[in-house]
Amino acid sequence: MSSDEIRDETRAIELLNRVSYGRVATSMRAMPFVAPARHIVADGRVLLRMHRGLGYHRACNGSVVAYGADNSESGAERIWSVQFTGTAEIVEPTAEQLAAFGPEPVRVDGEPFTPVFMRIEPQFVTVHELDYSGNSEERPLHHAA
Repeated sequence: MSSDEIRDETRAIELLNRVSYGRVATSMRAMPFVAPARHIVADGRVLLRMHRGLGYHRACNGSVVAYGADNSESGAERIWSVQFTGTAEIVEPTAEQLAAFGPEPVRVDGEPFTPVFMRIEPQFVTVHELDYSGNSEERPLHHAA
């Protein structure tokens, strides 16, 4: 891994630790999908907590996925977006990792929340930053990058 790749991964992990949720993307039956997930970072890997009842974990397990998070709704002048791409696998988190995830939702789409945990081994990491600090106009609410 080059020094630029290490720097990007370190920066991406630092930024990812600033938010709690992101989106995982892969395909299921040849159709793309994006699903929300709670994340933590442990030992340089991204761990996700998803709702088992939606079944998305089955499509992710053993597949290449992209996991992205951002601060686009923060109102900040500097908007960032990170993406981790790698192979996902179902895992059982440690007690420490479970505690780091924090409280679980009570329901998802009206049904009781049942967690399933995935680990992404990052193979590619990207960081994008949009800087509105020098813009005299008010920052738009939604961005297309």
